[in-house]
Amino acid sequence: MAVHRPAVSVDRSSPVPLYFQVAQQLEAAIRDGRLPPGSRLENEILLADRYGLSRPTIRQAIQHLVDKGLLVRKRGVGTQVVQAQVRRSIELTSLYDDLLASGRSPSTRVLELGTLPADDEVAGKLDIAPGTEVLRLSRLRLTGDEPLALLTNYLPVDLVTLTAEDLAARGLYELLRAAGVNLRIANQTIGARGATAPEARLLDERRGVPLLTMTRIAYDDKGRPVEYGTHVYRASRYTFALTLVER
Repeated sequence: MAVHRPAVSVDRSSPVPLYFQVAQQLEAAIRDGRLPPGSRLENEILLADRYGLSRPTIRQAIQHLVDKGLLVRKRGVGTQVVQAQVRRSIELTSLYDDLLASGRSPSTRVLELGTLPADDEVAGKLDIAPGTEVLRLSRLRLTGDEPLALLTNYLPVDLVTLTAEDLAARGLYELLRAAGVNLRIANQTIGARGATAPEARLLDERRGVPLLTMTRIAYDDKGRPVEYGTHVYRASRYTFALTLVER
């Protein structure tokens, strides 16, 4: 793996802290592609020597970008540029569709696909009797080789026939549309919580790290609830974007 050595210059007479000047220039190199995802930086000692700065200054600059989700420290690898954060508008689309539209390369690992009796929560969301069989699917969504989100969905069993191969190759909403399901509206709630141990393991995060959460109930054009989703996203890689209009 090649080590990248971006040019950085600092103005010692500026009131802007030296670490922040370094961080800003490294961030610009990441944003414009001079430091592409997967590229590796030199270690702190070499960077400090190259830029004529102290090691604590370099460490603080790198930590600033780690906190912003642009760099990651990997044992045995060093400091590496990660994929840029995914910014998603609030529309009735699937994550798979949004990633394709933004030029990403989504991939899916199907973790679970099967039927089970609906508990009280799922039954209430899908407007069915508790104990009614529903389809449950759980997937890990990745961009490139990097995990982005854990997606769990519940569907009425008579809605569509799905295979793991279908779900690995296509987005859920695309599959629903192909089956003649006309999605019309959804109720969605966005929140945050700490990662559980299994979530942290699958998402390559630490246990307890903040995750974005999203729950959604989607309805078809007849007003029938056809999907209940509970999803978690890496907060360092993902944001929701909303447009607000004054009334």
